[in-house]
Amino acid sequence: MKEQVTIKDVAKVAGVSTQTISRVINDRPDVAPNTRARIKRIITELRYEPNALARGLSSGKTNTLGVVGFGLEYFGPANVLTGIEKRASECGYSVLLALIDQLDERNIQQVLTRFVTQHVIGIIWAIPGFSDSMSIVEQETRELNIPIVLLNRSTLPQKVVAAVDNRTGANIATQHLIEEGYEHLGIICGPLNWWEAQERLAGWRETMKAYNKEDTDSWIFEGDWGVESGEFGFHALYSAHPNLDAIFVCNDQMSLGVIQAASRKGLIIPKDLGIVGFDNIPESRFFLPPLTTIDQRARELGALAVQSLNECIQAKGNEEQNVPSANWIHPDLIIRESSQRLRV
Repeated sequence: MKEQVTIKDVAKVAGVSTQTISRVINDRPDVAPNTRARIKRIITELRYEPNALARGLSSGKTNTLGVVGFGLEYFGPANVLTGIEKRASECGYSVLLALIDQLDERNIQQVLTRFVTQHVIGIIWAIPGFSDSMSIVEQETRELNIPIVLLNRSTLPQKVVAAVDNRTGANIATQHLIEEGYEHLGIICGPLNWWEAQERLAGWRETMKAYNKEDTDSWIFEGDWGVESGEFGFHALYSAHPNLDAIFVCNDQMSLGVIQAASRKGLIIPKDLGIVGFDNIPESRFFLPPLTTIDQRARELGALAVQSLNECIQAKGNEEQNVPSANWIHPDLIIRESSQRLRV
């Protein structure tokens, strides 16, 4: 195995001290332009990858990212955190994780105080987009001189956001069902105090309207992300609309409840009822029938959050102003048997 190139190797080839190499890596101004250009060329040629943690220790600063998490029992949030940890490690950062179960002002203040005392250099707010918590987050983070990236919410003034395009995912799912020949489509959404659930419902409504399909409230059931609420949602929609022939279910766990309830009702999937889920959990391909679903690429979202935060940290180090931005992950449709009516 080829040994990793160190800063001493770069210094030896360049004929300068390791301190000079460190100044170039950290974009310090006290290096002559010609020397800087030569060192950068050597770094590229040797494929040297500076370790962010080592840079932090040598400068007396931590290289720790504070991550606020919630809802690890759900597939999406848990996989986002996995993506954050993996990408942070690759970049040389350590992660200080704080889990919140109650999004109130006191808990948020405690977490942020902990981060400040631990000298984190950036924060990822990996909390589902609860609409009633954003005013607290805005208030409590406004005065912090720490870069922050918010996950899964719409664009906010003066904030950097990384999010899954849930609305487009819902568009794709609903359009797929319509193009498979289904006429009467319901939706089982998640709890509507989640931004993600609001966006998926909005995407379903947009697509139904575009295809001149009925999208009244009687075709909507608000679930809680759990399997049982999928079962309850199916019964509620089927009782209100016996002509129901397709459901966009806003996560895979609830889809399992729909499949079980519909099968007990004697419906054949996908002939009598088409189903599309959301998440692409590993088990979804083993459902009976295998579940068509939207892959929201949650781990990639976690990696994108770290990348976005790293850019903010670098901008701060260079005394540049962070530009508010929204960085989107575009979901994919994974087609399986549960929605393929045209092949039956």
